[in-house]
Amino acid sequence: MASNHLIHLEKITKTYVMGSDTIHALDGVDFQIQKNEYISIMGPSGSGKSTLMNIIGCLDTPTSGTYRFEDEIVCDVGDTGTVKMNGNDLARIRNRKIGFVFQTFNLLPRVTAFKNVGLPLVYANIPRAQQVQMTQLALEKVGLADRAHHKPSELSGGQRQRVAIARALVNNPSIILADEPTGNLDSETSNEIMALFDDLHRQDNTIILVTHEPDIALHAHRSVHILDGRIESDEINPNVRR
Repeated sequence: MASNHLIHLEKITKTYVMGSDTIHALDGVDFQIQKNEYISIMGPSGSGKSTLMNIIGCLDTPTSGTYRFEDEIVCDVGDTGTVKMNGNDLARIRNRKIGFVFQTFNLLPRVTAFKNVGLPLVYANIPRAQQVQMTQLALEKVGLADRAHHKPSELSGGQRQRVAIARALVNNPSIILADEPTGNLDSETSNEIMALFDDLHRQDNTIILVTHEPDIALHAHRSVHILDGRIESDEINPNVRR
């Protein structure tokens, strides 16, 4: 039966065996995200928030539990058996349905902003003419159309992050997954980047923001706190910063 959830995690665990020790990175996480939500995920170092982000982003799979993305079973590991997407299917979701924004930008240093933004379209085998149109539109959305032919070394930190956000947007993904997107930026530039995320959310984008900064988390409508691999709290934010 189809659900209203864009993302549905049920009884998710993730364990790592290190010598004689077993590390429970996630311990029975139940978590749902609706379309067009703006969510922050917070927690101290070692809390499990990065593991949760990797599972949501199809960069990793759980040890047990069920993960559905747009009603597709990404992973279902239980007592009765295991169903997991293969590597090609996971890559398809990552490339077409998830836009990633990272703290370190992750741009190719030797190519222009235009080529960095258009890279996901190359992997998706989008026709060349359509690639050009979609890339130009993504750069316009982040206010960098006039910097399309500059390389990362010719851009400021804020402009590099805008390029990374344009790359995340270019495929019109189902979600934007941002991991500490202001971690390498000064406070003024951080405010500019968060204003951009706020604007993207008003354009009906679903945004999942992983951060350890309370001020940054205030931009999200819903705040999820992770501690010791479990969801400690999941609350609507009454003081959304705009």
